[in-house]
Parts: sequence; C-alpha cells; structure tokens
Amino acid sequence: MTSGSDQKSGKLIDIELDESIGRATPDVEHERAVAIFDLIEENVFNPAGAPEGGRFKLKLSLADKRLVFDIRNEDDEPVVAHILSLTPFRRVIKDYFLICDSYYEAIRSATPQQIEAIDMGRRGIHNDGSQTLMERLKGKIAVDLDTARRLFTLICVLHWRN
Repeated sequence: MTSGSDQKSGKLIDIELDESIGRATPDVEHERAVAIFDLIEENVFNPAGAPEGGRFKLKLSLADKRLVFDIRNEDDEPVVAHILSLTPFRRVIKDYFLICDSYYEAIRSATPQQIEAIDMGRRGIHNDGSQTLMERLKGKIAVDLDTARRLFTLICVLHWRN
C-alpha cells in the first residue's frame, strides 16, 4: 500500500546502460542486473521541473569522461539530459573497485568472518559514492538513498566496462 506522498513521487520505469561500452565480467553483469531490477521495483526519481508523479526512462552513458543522464517520459519523449563530471567520483570508484576485487576473491577462499568484514567496508564505500551522487544531483534530480545506491552501482558498471 502506498501513501499519498508516494503517489506524487516520480518513478523510473526503464533503465538502459550504454551498450557500446561492451560487456563486463559475470560478477559485474550480475551486479548490473540486480541493480536495474531493484531500481525498477522501487525508486524515487524526480527530475526538477518535471510533472509530479511522472514515470521516466533513463539512459546512463559515459561521454568524454562525463556521466550522462538522458531522461525521457514513458512515451520516450525527451524530458532533460544532465551531464555530470566524473571527477568527484574518481577516488570513491577506484576504492570501490579495489574492495570489490577483494570481496569477489574472498568469496572464493576466505572465512565467513573475513567475507563479512570486507563486505562491511564495501557497503561503506558504496554509501560514500551514493552520497556523492545525491550531492551532484541536488537541484537536478531528487532521489532517495536507495535509488542513489542502485544508480551508483550502475555508474560503477559503466566504469568496469570502460
């Protein structure tokens, strides 16, 4: 059951990643699929100036080392495009890649306690990246933390492929 405020919240109904970048490892592709599924299931996505309660399609891509949010309505008509510098994300994405590599290696050979410790670090870095994304989108697109977390995962997937 949704509350009245939820009914006025905008929602992503479709997410596409720039496929020209290529495919990634099975672990990364799994992360992408889960993030997209979870985003479609539940999200808060309100582009500034768009109608309240709108339903949107999002294409994420990289262009000239910038992140492109191409937002369209459910009829596939352009709503707005936002281009963000990736500079504020560089350190956190690099740290996230390093800890994810450690996590995937640990899954294969470490104890449950070691895996849990690495995963806690991974989640902390992921939260840092999500907060950075929310700050960069402020005044452009309102998202909640869960939506920002899933979008940050997709940004990382674009980098892994690139």
